[in-house]
Order: sequence, then C-alpha cells, then structure tokens
Amino acid sequence: MRRVLTVSALDLDAGWKLHPQVALRPEPFGALLYHFGTRKLSFLKNTTIVAVVKALPDHPDVRSALRAQGIEDDAAPQYARALSTLADSHMIVPV
Repeated sequence: MRRVLTVSALDLDAGWKLHPQVALRPEPFGALLYHFGTRKLSFLKNTTIVAVVKALPDHPDVRSALRAQGIEDDAAPQYARALSTLADSHMIVPV
C-alpha cells in the first residue's frame, strides 16, 4: 500500500521553529534536515528557504520571517508550500 503525503495549509500569521530534535546542516545546494526522533531526512534545495527556516524563531510569524529574507507577499505561497511540507513531516513545529 502506498502512503499519500498530504500538505496542510500553513498559517503565515503563526510562529514556527525547528523541532527540537531536528538538526540543520548547510550544504552547497541548500541544507539537510535530520529528525532524530523520526529518523527522517529532508532536503532544502535552495539557500533562500534555508534562510527562512533559520529565521523562523527570530520572528513572531512566518510572514515576517519571509519579509526579513526579502520575500514579498506575492512570492509567499511557494515558500508556504515548502514550509507546509516541513510541518507535515514534523521538521518545524508551532511556537
């Protein structure tokens, strides 16, 4: 039986951070995220999303973390989708 991944909507006005059991390792292509609890590995494939993930705990919500990285509201949906995937895999968690 195949498992289907569903991506939930991420509230851009809520605060998020890396899960305490997740390590982020920078790489030339972006970064690797490893969850020590679930043993899942995720790839961040560009440095902008890496910067957003790193900035999440420094901001009260996702929207301000995106803006701090120079991402305007019109480009926010693509980053929200990427962050939703990370939330669904428990790489990031609500504050």
